Amino acid sequence: MTKRNKIIYWIATIWLSLGMLSTGIVQLIKMENEVTMIKNLGYPIYILTILGVWKILGVIAVLVPKFPIIKEWAYAGFFFAMSGAVFSHLANGDGGKVFLDRYYY
Repeated sequence: MTKRNKIIYWIATIWLSLGMLSTGIVQLIKMENEVTMIKNLGYPIYILTILGVWKILGVIAVLVPKFPIIKEWAYAGFFFAMSGAVFSHLANGDGGKVFLDRYYY
């Protein structure tokens, strides 16, 4: 891997890790907005603890330089968590509304 590609890889990895870590922490402490959103989606509140722990463990796996198989599973888990969130919002009928409410109002 060239030096340029390594820099791009680590910038993207750190950006993803910060996003996953912050949402994992928010889910673990069960902030009011997260609890409300999970209830609206029809999931039990304890799913926040499960998602939060998995996200934090995934961040650790992604940032550890060795163990490529575990790293691949962590990336797959992130994909499943994020695609599941998208489909849950679409199935609930709020579509992009949840994102617009957060950023424009």
